[in-house]
Amino acid sequence: MGSWATLGPALMSLAGVVLGAGGSLLGQYLVSRASTRQLEVQQSAAHRAELKDVVLKFLSIASQVEKAALTRSDGGGTPGDAELGRLVDELWLAQAEIDLAARSEPLRGATYRYAFRLAEAARGEIADASALRGPQAQFMDAAYDDMWPGQRRAAGNPATSR
Repeated sequence: MGSWATLGPALMSLAGVVLGAGGSLLGQYLVSRASTRQLEVQQSAAHRAELKDVVLKFLSIASQVEKAALTRSDGGGTPGDAELGRLVDELWLAQAEIDLAARSEPLRGATYRYAFRLAEAARGEIADASALRGPQAQFMDAAYDDMWPGQRRAAGNPATSR
């Protein structure tokens, strides 16, 4: 081989190429990781928005079913059975929307249990609103957990925690 005078610059050039290629590969890797993370954040936000819409729709219908069923059982203004039946049908459709949008089985189960208890109330099998509070709270907790996995939901009354 040649002397250091000819071999040195060649080795230095080769080292520069290796360092440049390594830096380029590292840069591409870091950009890929950041892009993947950004995509995950966007997908999570889209899921939250979709789930929020179907949860709010379900809660709106659930409120109407509860009000109509408990009004009927109190002997007050008796809503027509056809109207209450229509509301229960809408409730089950809203439950199915959550079933399709939910990522977690606990939310699917809690939604079904809450809808089932509301349907019982609509049939006159439940006359006390307090029987619906447990399934309703479980539903809300499961919805929160599905929208924000790994985060704890604040407990207590927000007005008194200040």
